[in-house]
Amino acid sequence: MDDLNGAGPELDRFSVESVYAELLSRAPEDRMEPRMAPLYRAMEILGEPNKAFPIIHITGTNGKTSTARMIESILLAHDLRTGRFTSPHLSRVTERISIDGEPVADETFVRVWDEIKPYLDIVDGELLVAGEPRLTYFECVTILAFAIFADEPIDVGVIEVGLGGITDATNVGDGQVAVVTPISLDHTELLGDTEEDIALEKAGIIKPGSFLVSAIQPRDAAQVLLDRAREVGAEFRFEGVEFGVESRTVAVGGQVVSLTGLAGRYGELLVPLHGEHQAENAAVAVAAVEAFLGAGERELQTELVRNGLRAVTSPGRLEVVRTAPSIIVDAAHNPAGARAAAKGVSEAFDFSRLVLVIGVLEDKDAAGILAELHEELGGILEDVCLTQSTSPRSVPAADLLQAALSAGFAEENINIAPGLDDALEWAVLKAEENNDLAGGVLVTGSITVVGEARTLLGK
Repeated sequence: MDDLNGAGPELDRFSVESVYAELLSRAPEDRMEPRMAPLYRAMEILGEPNKAFPIIHITGTNGKTSTARMIESILLAHDLRTGRFTSPHLSRVTERISIDGEPVADETFVRVWDEIKPYLDIVDGELLVAGEPRLTYFECVTILAFAIFADEPIDVGVIEVGLGGITDATNVGDGQVAVVTPISLDHTELLGDTEEDIALEKAGIIKPGSFLVSAIQPRDAAQVLLDRAREVGAEFRFEGVEFGVESRTVAVGGQVVSLTGLAGRYGELLVPLHGEHQAENAAVAVAAVEAFLGAGERELQTELVRNGLRAVTSPGRLEVVRTAPSIIVDAAHNPAGARAAAKGVSEAFDFSRLVLVIGVLEDKDAAGILAELHEELGGILEDVCLTQSTSPRSVPAADLLQAALSAGFAEENINIAPGLDDALEWAVLKAEENNDLAGGVLVTGSITVVGEARTLLGK
């Protein structure tokens, strides 16, 4: 994560690191306040940057960031200037706020923060007087993103929610297109215990007169989205009904897909990402751009779609970060994500054996994640190293033992290494055991583990 080592007690005010330290001093990112009034107040004081550009707003449980990056890349191929807001970051906080596909410049990040900080102090003061917590980490980063996008300016914002929808800080913006990626159980302590409850929260980004583009959903979740769209007079299109993946073939470095869109068919598209779920994300992304550019009634130029998807990257999503042996990192952090990642590994890689390195955050279903990985990869996956990131929310490595045993891993094949560097070293040695040249390593379980692994491995 962001390196503050050696910065000293007096951090340079005019640096990304100093801004990040200031953000970290607020309520932590996993502490989401179910409120919108302070966000609207901040927008009002700042001159309503939330209304300065059209928005494609993205929610869902899995696939949000990859879908956002695909939408962004297709828009860039259409010569539109984009601002993308995603979370969390893998290595550096500026990754969250991207202009034309690249992290915002350090000087812009710092300058705009310095400009808006006095106004955020006003909102903080009003909140404290009212007996409420001051603006949280995520609320501040969201406000900063909107301010930067308005300052650039951009042609379109691709905005990913942090959590949920109705009271997510990003919902201060009204999306012309609301995108919902697959919904499954996650953050149940905040969003509800059923897919229907979670969908009710996420449906909050569907605004009056907007256009809903949804991935294939569980029946109850789909009904919630449909009801909300009808209630607010939004157009709606669902994957598997009006659009979807027509065909896909595994290819070197990814896959070749043909998609049926809202207004046209787009064949022979290279998607340089692994897994069936990424083909489905591509279908959702294309439909979202069709909805944005032509209300779903105008076919896009296939060559522009092809160019956009061919340029997509999605760091930390079945990403090969080293070869000999191959080390793959994937930010799956719930059972559905783990299942998709495991299927992607099985399809795209021909490993003789696979060693798992896993670390999980405390609010996640560690047992469910491990069970999915063991079930899907059981033929090649025996050895597992339980580890943890430096996040204060990490489950101690040793505390994952029972979950690993319950998932079906044999105790003699389980190693516990709290240090991620030691975990990676053990996994590489295991993968290469007996001079096996076809072994691999999968690092997963949380985005913090993946981010730190990428840093350790030079990414």
